Amino acid sequence: MVARIQNLYLFLAGLLAAGSMFFPFWSFSAGKIYFITDFASFSTPGILYVTESCYAAGIFSPLTAILSLASIFLFKNRVLQSKLILLGILLFLGDLFSGLTAAHFLNQYFQSIGTAVTHKPEAGFFMLLPEPVLFMMALKGVKKDEKIVNAYKRL
Repeated sequence: MVARIQNLYLFLAGLLAAGSMFFPFWSFSAGKIYFITDFASFSTPGILYVTESCYAAGIFSPLTAILSLASIFLFKNRVLQSKLILLGILLFLGDLFSGLTAAHFLNQYFQSIGTAVTHKPEAGFFMLLPEPVLFMMALKGVKKDEKIVNAYKRL
């Protein structure tokens, strides 16, 4: 019974988590362009990729992706699947807060040295945002399946 709607939600959350690893999370423009990213997947002249400050996000993003894709195949153990989905939400929060913390401290650094800086979120940030909604919808689907199974057992 792999063809369930929560599997689609978990698959999309896994894809978004995996995709967010390779896109910049936040960008700063202070003479040069600085990107905060989990992994610098490509190199461009004149652009610096800041990956050292985002070690935690480099751990949370792959774990979130692996966890959401692995929980697709736990459809027979709905209790464990529910716990893994809740853990995925916590990993998402860790990923988001680690990236925002890195952006905040890099902004503070630029302000402390007196550099005029502009900053903005990038694609990696926006790819993270739908993840908790997808996890919650998957959790709702798992609870619905559990309710159906319990009603069937009573008969």
